[in-house]
Amino acid sequence: MSRPTSDVHAPRFRVRPPANWINDPNGPFRWRGRYHLFYQHNPDAPMHANMHWGHVSSADLAHWEHHPIALTPTPGGPDEGGCWSGCVVDDAGIPTAVYTGVDHEHTGLGTICLAQVAPESPELTTWRTLPEPVVPGPPPGLDVTMFRDPFVFRYGGRRWAVVGAGHADGTPSVLLYDCDDLKSWRFAGVLVDGHDPVAEQTFGGGAVGWECPQLYEGDGGDWTLVVSLWDGSPLSTAYLTGRLITSTDGDLTGFTPRVGGPLDLGRDCYAPAVLHDTEAGRNLLWGWSWEARGQREVDEAGWSGVLTAPRVVGTHPDGRVRVTPAPELQLLRAAEPFLTEPGAGRTPLPVAYDIEITAAAPTTVTLLRATSGAELTLTLDPAAGTATLDRTAWPRERPDGTAPITLSSTPSPSGGLDARILVDGSLLELFVADRAVATERVYRRPDDVAELTVDGKGARVTGWEVIPPGHE
Repeated sequence: MSRPTSDVHAPRFRVRPPANWINDPNGPFRWRGRYHLFYQHNPDAPMHANMHWGHVSSADLAHWEHHPIALTPTPGGPDEGGCWSGCVVDDAGIPTAVYTGVDHEHTGLGTICLAQVAPESPELTTWRTLPEPVVPGPPPGLDVTMFRDPFVFRYGGRRWAVVGAGHADGTPSVLLYDCDDLKSWRFAGVLVDGHDPVAEQTFGGGAVGWECPQLYEGDGGDWTLVVSLWDGSPLSTAYLTGRLITSTDGDLTGFTPRVGGPLDLGRDCYAPAVLHDTEAGRNLLWGWSWEARGQREVDEAGWSGVLTAPRVVGTHPDGRVRVTPAPELQLLRAAEPFLTEPGAGRTPLPVAYDIEITAAAPTTVTLLRATSGAELTLTLDPAAGTATLDRTAWPRERPDGTAPITLSSTPSPSGGLDARILVDGSLLELFVADRAVATERVYRRPDDVAELTVDGKGARVTGWEVIPPGHE
């Protein structure tokens, strides 16, 4: 996904279109040994409007190839106002997009539409939209005011779907459908809603809708439900881990959470999408990282948004999320690290880099320095199992502040604390052990100095420049 650019803010290796707008990742799908990833895309301007599905694919999760736009609104059709978020499934050997269609007067209520890959398109580049939605709107009697983002999964040998919803009284929920036949859907009830006590404790009741629901099986029979908190303050993502409830005849009827928490502790990750990668026996997740700068700067740049690096997600025995960068990202590292033995000096940092840190004692890593002397720092405290990212000196347009972020983990068996920093242009992703992640957008100013310093006894730090293929 590397592209020549003089824009120091532009990510070069993460998924984004060559220009204009991107938001939610959609339909991650593995087909004939290749990963396909779709995303919400406005091909005409760097603003949220005119939603299409963009499309990239990769053999290795590190190097991505652009393809023609996959889904386009149909004039006069159920998606004339936009092809919104959804998923892609294998329906008897036919890759099928299951997505939200909206008309020009949708007022938050979508329909569930299908599009199938044409038989002559093994690279998934030609799609044919079915003329009628399979679900024309929310079920009656629930006073639903938000309805969108279908996600299809398998349980008990059958196919089911969850759909994000919000209700007139302000209660968010996830709705459940039986869709073993993708062209014939049956409403099966509310999977879980905001009145659940674990959900109330986790989410704080701030959102009026749960959108982009994703459901995956973790370890030990637990399932994890990921939702994006629509109209919350701030917009954020969260998860609930628990057990699916079945009736005596094996039908799904609900979900009982036992624990929950924020999925990403940063301020710039939303609407994640999950792929159950059966060939590799893992779950992969991508999120959307929006711009934290003003529209004037976005218009001048000509692009807006980027997807995060792929993450492997699962659950720990306590139900908490397990999250690590996909190991394939190491393919982007230069052949030799630029740092292996941190000393007392300063090491210049490239525009894109990958740093691994193990702290045996309190350690502060500095990544960026302003002319005022203020620094962007990561402070690791192994005894407390915490990592604090302080980017206070780099203000943002979004109204959610620049206060330091603290990620909590547990010390490693050796008594240290591990962290990994992935930076690609303005996108910073911080992983702490395998228990916490934060996504932040940090825009270098022309007079900022990107240098690495390490202050900590016995800290091990290794850094690699991230480079395009063939540039070792």
